[in-house]
Amino acid sequence: MNLSTIIVAALVLVAFAIIIAVGVYNKRKGNTTCSCGCKCQGCPIKDKCKKE
Repeated sequence: MNLSTIIVAALVLVAFAIIIAVGVYNKRKGNTTCSCGCKCQGCPIKDKCKKE
């Protein structure tokens, strides 16, 4: 492996870690990733969304 491969792999790993950390943080705060904008009417996962 050369240096450029290691740098790209490290950047991908850091991005993945940030995405996971933000997901855990939002889950602990009670936020969800449901952002379809339909106000949960007819949404198949409406029971998992945060109620307004």
